[in-house]
Amino acid sequence: MRADAACVAAVDEARAALAELTEDGDVGEYVRYVVEGDRLVTHVFSCTRRGYRDWLWAVTVTRASRQRNVTVNESVLLPGINALVAPSWVPYRDRLQSGDVGPGDVLPVHEDDPRLVPGWLSGDDAVEVMRDDSSLRPVVDEVGLGRVRVLSLEGRDDAAARWYSGEHGPGAAVAQAASDPCRTCGFLVRLAGPLSTVFGVCANEVALDDGRVVSYDHGCGAHSQVSFGRSAESQSLPALMFDTEAVDAFELA
Repeated sequence: MRADAACVAAVDEARAALAELTEDGDVGEYVRYVVEGDRLVTHVFSCTRRGYRDWLWAVTVTRASRQRNVTVNESVLLPGINALVAPSWVPYRDRLQSGDVGPGDVLPVHEDDPRLVPGWLSGDDAVEVMRDDSSLRPVVDEVGLGRVRVLSLEGRDDAAARWYSGEHGPGAAVAQAASDPCRTCGFLVRLAGPLSTVFGVCANEVALDDGRVVSYDHGCGAHSQVSFGRSAESQSLPALMFDTEAVDAFELA
């Protein structure tokens, strides 16, 4: 793209525009110019303001067609390659981690949370078939049946993936060292619904996963079929012998 000579030469005009916006000593040396388009050039100056090391002032100038005068389009302070900048903003609900909500904490659920759907859409078949709620919803609301919102298909799949890949799935260290999977354990309480094909709840009070959802191919050392081997059985003591070679001294009360 061809650079406009008048815009390229307007370095003083760009510096003068910065002088109106900044304090004395904030603008440093001229760095370069960047051609943005036809008769559109950005002049870059170093920033010497305290706390803004490696930042750059950028002033964009332009010229109308068949006009000689150059005008300032915009001025902005931009970070350089080595500038210290704030990390990318992460929404509050995306920053929350498992276990962050403690006793007394309140975490509102957004209305557009994809993990939830209206209660009258509960069930896999209903989600696909009952797209038009004009006839069903008034009846459900009047009678007051079910919960206001229930787990959506997306929410169920997210939960299943999180559980399966976590510490209660087959990849956990305790599961890798187990001799048998949870599916054959007598302490496993099976779930109901779609998740019942993959997950259950551990009911062994001495197990690490007691009261937690575990996958069928998870496992631990507290499996119901684990039995003691011969080495763990109590050993019989030898018969008592009377020592005739020494005399034991006893204190009498």
